[in-house]
Amino acid sequence: MTFRSSASAAHASRRAGVETEVSLAAAWWMAIRPATLTAAFVPVLVGSAVAYKEGGFRVWPALAALIGACLIQIGTNLANDLFDFQKGADTEERLGPTRVVQAGILSQDAVKRAMIFVFALSVLVGLYLVWVGGAPVVWIGVLSILSGLAYTGGPFPLGYNGLGDLFVFVFFGLVAVCGTAYVQLGSVPLLSILAAVPVGALATAILVVNNVRDRETDVLVGKRTLVVKLGRMAGVLEYALMIGISYAIPLLLLGAGHVTAAILLPLITLPWALWMLRALVRLRGTRLNPVLVSTAKLLLVFGVLFALGIFF
Repeated sequence: MTFRSSASAAHASRRAGVETEVSLAAAWWMAIRPATLTAAFVPVLVGSAVAYKEGGFRVWPALAALIGACLIQIGTNLANDLFDFQKGADTEERLGPTRVVQAGILSQDAVKRAMIFVFALSVLVGLYLVWVGGAPVVWIGVLSILSGLAYTGGPFPLGYNGLGDLFVFVFFGLVAVCGTAYVQLGSVPLLSILAAVPVGALATAILVVNNVRDRETDVLVGKRTLVVKLGRMAGVLEYALMIGISYAIPLLLLGAGHVTAAILLPLITLPWALWMLRALVRLRGTRLNPVLVSTAKLLLVFGVLFALGIFF
């Protein structure tokens, strides 16, 4: 079973008299957007490093937290694909990666069913974590799923009303890191809160690049991100702030005596981060796509080095 790979590819292929198609597996791979799963993996890695540092690392709760986080991320990606299309935000003028519903690759019903299925799987994983961590985990899971749906869905979508940045910082930083530490330790140590800040900040930086790139098209479809409300330069300054916070936290942790000098490992990526900031200032449109990808990679590399720094 095959589908057209994208609207633009289909247009190009029609002009050439050839139909471009992708497999069903490739279509779903495109829909779940595996590159975004770094934002689910890194918080669990950092939260688990905190649990180890505090003497309470537990492999099964850590693994369940990772699976649950990935499922919620995938469910949110599917929800965004579906709801952005329904709200008219995804058009053929889209500057980012192909969205499967807008491109006609997968039907709305298929993506909706997949979204419900994936969130249901996350609930099943969550039942184990509730057994391990008790009632607080119920609230973490429920709020995470509802926020994933509300990011682009519902009567007041967060991403359309300037709240997307706050959502990402809270749920991909504070909630994910502290929640991972909690299901292993049964408590939320100060180290987990501090360690969550750079994780949430770099995850937010990914969104900022997306919003700076899409500012002009977002205006046309009524999507009121912070960059739309405050202007492009505000987005650049927000990105710089997220970078600055991220690299300040390891220094703060070292100065406070919470960790060893290994916590400074992430600082070797600072030139890379500054290069991306400079690119964000200079580039426009689709030329920012590599900056978006690089920021996601920065989150992964920084997160791994940060976790190692906490571990040692």
